[in-house]
Amino acid sequence: MKRNYKKWGFITGLIVLAIGIWSFDDDLFQIAKNLDVFASVYKEVNINYVDDINSSKMLKTGVDAMLEGLDPYTEFVPESEIEDYRLHYVSTQYGGIGAGIFARNNKVFISDVFEGFPAQKADIRPGDQLLKINNVDLNGKNNDQVSLLLKGSKGASIKLLIKRDAAEPVEKNLIRDEIKQPNVTYSGMVDGNMGYIKLDKFLENSADEVTTALNNIKKNNPNGIILDLRSNGGGILQEAVKIVNLFVPKNVEIVSQKGKIRERNSTYFTQNIPAEPNLPLVVLVNGRSASASEIVAGSLQDLDRAIIIGQRSYGKGLVQQTFNLPYNSLVKITIAKYYIPSGRCVQALDYTHRKDDGSVVKVADSLMHEFKTKDGRSVYDGGGVYPDIFVKQDRFANVTQALVSKLLIFDYATLYRNTHDKIGDSHTFHLTDADYDTFVKYLGDKNYTYTTATEKLVNNLKTEATKEKQFVNIQAEYDALKAKMITSKKNDLQQNRDEIKQVLENEIASRYYYEKGRYETNFKYDKELAQSVKIMQDKSQVAAVLKGDGNYKVIGKPQLAMISKKVEEKENSEEQ
Repeated sequence: MKRNYKKWGFITGLIVLAIGIWSFDDDLFQIAKNLDVFASVYKEVNINYVDDINSSKMLKTGVDAMLEGLDPYTEFVPESEIEDYRLHYVSTQYGGIGAGIFARNNKVFISDVFEGFPAQKADIRPGDQLLKINNVDLNGKNNDQVSLLLKGSKGASIKLLIKRDAAEPVEKNLIRDEIKQPNVTYSGMVDGNMGYIKLDKFLENSADEVTTALNNIKKNNPNGIILDLRSNGGGILQEAVKIVNLFVPKNVEIVSQKGKIRERNSTYFTQNIPAEPNLPLVVLVNGRSASASEIVAGSLQDLDRAIIIGQRSYGKGLVQQTFNLPYNSLVKITIAKYYIPSGRCVQALDYTHRKDDGSVVKVADSLMHEFKTKDGRSVYDGGGVYPDIFVKQDRFANVTQALVSKLLIFDYATLYRNTHDKIGDSHTFHLTDADYDTFVKYLGDKNYTYTTATEKLVNNLKTEATKEKQFVNIQAEYDALKAKMITSKKNDLQQNRDEIKQVLENEIASRYYYEKGRYETNFKYDKELAQSVKIMQDKSQVAAVLKGDGNYKVIGKPQLAMISKKVEEKENSEEQ
């Protein structure tokens, strides 16, 4: 390893000079002092450590450790990760073939195919094994390595060797295209002549995409609009403001951000005449709706413009800004909290006041403050956006989760697609009882072992009884209970038939109709969507919700505390 002593001397000299310049200010002096210590340790370890050191990796480890004590959104991005960062957080475009991949048993398979792109046009399907890319053998390569080989400039050729089932491998020659993953992954009409828009993220052009979807929906004279933000982790704040502006008048305050540097504090107002200020509006949220999703849902709730349906949102009320660093790296820093029109901040976790063990605490219900919506309904800060109408989210049974996680649903959908040229319309597609029985037979020699919550309890009983030397006294009852559980478990495929069929139909429909098929097939099972249609079909109920009359009101503080407790108990039980 080469030692550049002159470079270290120059760096140290600069730091000493900085100390001299900044010494008039104690805070700046402490910063300079600590930088000097950090640089000196970094230099001495690099020069003197017994083995060669990857200095770039060590620096990143040090910076990551330094930022770890702040919050999970403040992060350092080295030059090697810049492209992936911009794709994930800023842009939705890249050059490729329009397919997802996953590794399995040291082999690479296609997981998804996006409609309208080179992979779909070349009849590449989910479940196909990817053997080679441009004659490079993929055996043993991980997802990142394969993704790098698939991506490239638009218009560049790429050669793939594909294997499907037991057939001989087939060579596919494709031309890479610009792959643009839309922010709006589905839009159209649903039951009750309601318009439905599924917004997955708030990256570049998301507001334009929602505007286009809304204008197309309005051609059908809808009775209401459903904006689905479930599992939308957020994105660009300004895009959220533009989307709210589609439904509320010009010059309305939507969100403000406040941090310790006053010059960076901003307040965002709507700028345009709204596209649809009057139609009934529902926003769907769940526990993974965060950040910009909460700005949209929370501000529309605060302004009494929309009914929020679903589950409590995530609770991310922090704003990040990126700062360019030397050598094409950057740092993303939390610079402020945001506040929606009522004045509340939805941030649920207090990263500043951690426990002694470093764990993060939630904002206590007793510390939550009451705020008022435009028309006087009570809302609260410190815990995400609570829905006006709460719909319990069902958890799939253990057997269903096992079938999904062990890829048996995926594999059967692959088999089904390769043996059925077509299916019915995705809105009406369903598996018959005979179809389901065929699937059960398919599982006959497959391994999908799983442990139920009851089994865990019974196993713990044996462990504790053995420790206390009592097991011999209860062994007969224990053995009988285990036998009953085995019998009961054999019936799980029938007892959970409906939900397994739902997941299986969803996967099969995607093989014929892609992402669009997933949504349309699942509509008939969607409880939040059904509740949205039901509430908007009765204008008096819409008015009651938005006025806080009767049973329809934003969750109050006692109810909020009760739900928070239940959610926390559920999370703790799942961890155990």
